[in-house]
Amino acid sequence: MTVATARVVAGRYELSTLIGQGGMGQVWTAYDQRLDRRVAVKLLRPDKVAGQDADELRRRFVRECRVTAQVDHPGLVTVHDAGSEGEELFLVMQYVDGADLSDHLAERNPYPWQWAVAVAAQLCAVLSAVHAVPIVHRDLKPRNVMVKQDGTVTVLDLGVASVMDADTTRLTHTGTPIGSPAYMAPEQAMGGAVGPYTDLYALGVLLHELLSGDVPFSGSTALGVLHRHLYEAPLPVRRIRPEVPEALEALVLRLLAKDPQHRPASAQEVYEDLAPLLPARGTPTGSPLDPTRPFLRPHAPWPDRARTPAPQPAPVTPVAPATEKPDVARAVDEVKRLLGEGRITQAVDILGAILPAAAEQHGENSPVVRTLRKQYAATLMDDGQYRRALPELRRLADERATEAGQADPQSLRFRYDAAHCLEQLGEPAAALAEYRSLLPYYENQYVSGDPQLAHDVRRRIGHLLLALGDRPAAHDTLARLLLDVERLHGPGHPLAGDVRRTLQWLGQVRG
Repeated sequence: MTVATARVVAGRYELSTLIGQGGMGQVWTAYDQRLDRRVAVKLLRPDKVAGQDADELRRRFVRECRVTAQVDHPGLVTVHDAGSEGEELFLVMQYVDGADLSDHLAERNPYPWQWAVAVAAQLCAVLSAVHAVPIVHRDLKPRNVMVKQDGTVTVLDLGVASVMDADTTRLTHTGTPIGSPAYMAPEQAMGGAVGPYTDLYALGVLLHELLSGDVPFSGSTALGVLHRHLYEAPLPVRRIRPEVPEALEALVLRLLAKDPQHRPASAQEVYEDLAPLLPARGTPTGSPLDPTRPFLRPHAPWPDRARTPAPQPAPVTPVAPATEKPDVARAVDEVKRLLGEGRITQAVDILGAILPAAAEQHGENSPVVRTLRKQYAATLMDDGQYRRALPELRRLADERATEAGQADPQSLRFRYDAAHCLEQLGEPAAALAEYRSLLPYYENQYVSGDPQLAHDVRRRIGHLLLALGDRPAAHDTLARLLLDVERLHGPGHPLAGDVRRTLQWLGQVRG
């Protein structure tokens, strides 16, 4: 371990001991000088992430940290602070006293299958809460899971992997996937759309490793690992450890399905499959780091939480006394101020609370209310609340189409944003259908033709086809897109470069 020379980050966090280091940054133990507590500080270098604009990455990093900090679950590490200093991004987290799952596995060979079930069940509870937001972890692996002294499991780095991944490709210009190839679902490594099903695949890899002692697919190069993920069947774990229950082996194989649609539907479903294998209620052994200890069942995910819309905020208005009618104009000014300061969550709550009053004062279909509803939907999306934004966008799209026709640009834009929500919610088939229905309008220059949006929709269609495992169709879609982008903008256009790298990767894998 290396001791820091008393560097202080953000004027507050004094670095102490280097505990982890990789190509993109470092992790330190540190002391919060203001609150006098031990914390963990992750330092990231944006310039180390190929193909991304550093300023854009900083913006995304702060946004992702803000969104993920809203996820309330005891199995997630608490985010205390985030920001940038000089050329580095920093993330300040709760310090977790325990062992990461990789070390935990290395110290116990073989790993008790009952422990593997307990770890996986706790991870399902975390993923169920995360996916309900919706957020996709993207980098679930043993090094990002801590087993605490009391046996509870804590997940690290939520949101960081999504910032490090480029939106349009998962490849650096050296042709290597960003992330951890051994745990990466095929659709993620190929640049396809990711969703909860992507994390479930990584959970399958992790569970296979706990039970067998090794990941199901390994190799000397990232390309070799990806080939095996795509084309080889995993070795059933009972061939290595016959004592593993058949039901557990079957679950691992379902989690490792090549086609996301053949995997379990949700983390909740995986938990229910694991529940009969959990230890019976009883007295804990008392030994530290035993992941079966928490199972008086306190960590079970909420039933059907992933399918339940997020609760609406309480109907309060911070801009007028309770005895007065809400001042809509004043609330709008307050929303503008909050958005200017980056306080998006608070702006969402005010907009949601003021809409009923605005409808009462001005009428449900008035321009004022319509404008507020547009702002509400846009702010929900910016806050990452896609589940709540989706019905608002569909309603706006339908109303506008009724008034101005199906080809109206504004109605199409609402539908485009709704498709993006479906994509973020992990519904690739529904998102693909919506994008495909939009494409003719964007390609028809006599209606609402927009080459830029048409190209973006075609790129998203290609990535969703990859997510759904239809690589030939994805290759055809992206190849035709590349020709059109190069013809319109030239071969040096950024979109052409992104699509070209994905096609090269696809060609290598197919070869």
